[in-house]
This record gives sequence, structure tokens and C-alpha cells, in this order.
Amino acid sequence: MNRRLAVFVLTPFAICWLAAGGPQDPKADEQDRTAVTKAALNYVDALYEAKPELIAESVHAKLTKFGFYRSAASKPYEGHAMSYEQLAKLAKSWNRNGNKVDASSPRKVEVLDLLDQTAVVKLTAVWGIDYMHLAKYEGQWKIVHILWQSHPKQAPADDQPEAKKR
Repeated sequence: MNRRLAVFVLTPFAICWLAAGGPQDPKADEQDRTAVTKAALNYVDALYEAKPELIAESVHAKLTKFGFYRSAASKPYEGHAMSYEQLAKLAKSWNRNGNKVDASSPRKVEVLDLLDQTAVVKLTAVWGIDYMHLAKYEGQWKIVHILWQSHPKQAPADDQPEAKKR
């Protein structure tokens, strides 16, 4: 009877293990993490450095990008959609004069989730926060979706409970 119970208990585990691809290769995971990070950095560098060729390298042609920004801190958020073509065009001109970013501008990539075919990344940049979905196409990681917003409006320091405690 214990043998049947053991088979019953192990079967769901075995099914989940096999569905996840069996044993994972840590080197493959690290290679994917590096490639996913590079794709996100290519995206931000394309805009920071006016290098649209980096968009071509790391963004899928069927990109869906949507974001929320404020034209002024006192105004409500406005939504804005962008296609791959619009993003590539923006990369050519957004920081062409080098006046939108400097050495202290944020360029932080956090890989939030990484599977063998898909990944989720959070990018913090000068314009705000981008959440990206990436997928692997023919062995190359490409950004397929971006949802972003401007940096949230910060409350004055004396309105923040933490600031009052310090």
C-alpha cells in the first residue's frame, strides 16, 4: 500500500518537473539572463545614445508599447501608444543633442521573471519605469511588449511619514 501511495505522491511532482523541462542547466539560465539584460540595456541605450540600430537588434518588429506620462506634475496622466517604427524613429532623435541624459541618469535593469521562452523585466530610466515582456525568437531575446509610466509624483518630504520619523 505504501508503494502505491508513493507513486501517487510522486506522479504530480514528476509531471510538474517534466512540464518545466526537467533538470535546468544553470549555465543556460545565466546565458538567458545575460541576453535578456542586454536586450533591455540595448533599448535604453538606443534612446540615451541615439542609436536606432540597437532597437533593431533587441526589439521585435511587432512591438506593442503603451505608456502614461504627465505633461506637467499637476496634470493627470495621459496615455500614449507607440509602434516599433515610431520607437526606431524616436531613437534617432530623442537624445541626438545629448541634453536629455547624463552620467547620473538611471539605467537599471531588473529581471523579474525568466523562463526558457519568456521573460519579464523592469527598467528604470530617466523618463520613468518600463515593464517589458521579452520572448526568445530563433535563439535571440526580443522585447515584444512595453508598459511604462513617468516617474510617480513625489510628495513633499514633510508629507511623508518616514521623513517625519527621521
